[in-house]
Amino acid sequence: MAGTEVKGIANSTRVNGEIRSQKIRLIDQDGEHVGVVDFARAMSMAGEAGLDLVEISGASDPPVCRIMDYGKYRYQLNRKEREARKKQHSGGLKEVKFRPNTDTHDYNFKMKHAREFLESRHKVKATVVFRGRQMAYKDQGYDLLDRLSADVEDLAQIERQPVMEGKFLTMILAPRREKNTR
Repeated sequence: MAGTEVKGIANSTRVNGEIRSQKIRLIDQDGEHVGVVDFARAMSMAGEAGLDLVEISGASDPPVCRIMDYGKYRYQLNRKEREARKKQHSGGLKEVKFRPNTDTHDYNFKMKHAREFLESRHKVKATVVFRGRQMAYKDQGYDLLDRLSADVEDLAQIERQPVMEGKFLTMILAPRREKNTR
């Protein structure tokens, strides 16, 4: 099993006969430190207990090995990795673009999309694009973004306040943290 791929985890842990050292530092199934013993004695102790001899730290001299159920150990490692992946949020940044004179129906349509993005835990970059003489009406852009932030207030918090960047007025909304129900 050494060096094989086990359900997404690169498994470099040596088990039983794969351990190369003749002397090992042994920890028994109860977590008690036994000391430095011969590999053959450690294997017989693991066999008597009906468990595996697993190399925990191969870098030390002698390597540290533990008597344990390897299948259970591997399952727990997989489970920890799955939990860590679940906690990692890979949601990207979605953008919704407006114009300063965006009509009500168009605004509602884009606001609905912004809500969907926030519900699926993505950040939303709301952008108001100004062209030509529209730059004279920046206040309409600020009003539009204020209205948007009020409409999605239950789902989002403002991560970055509205800022003019050239001919774009941008604001970033981040999904609110979920409250623990326990």
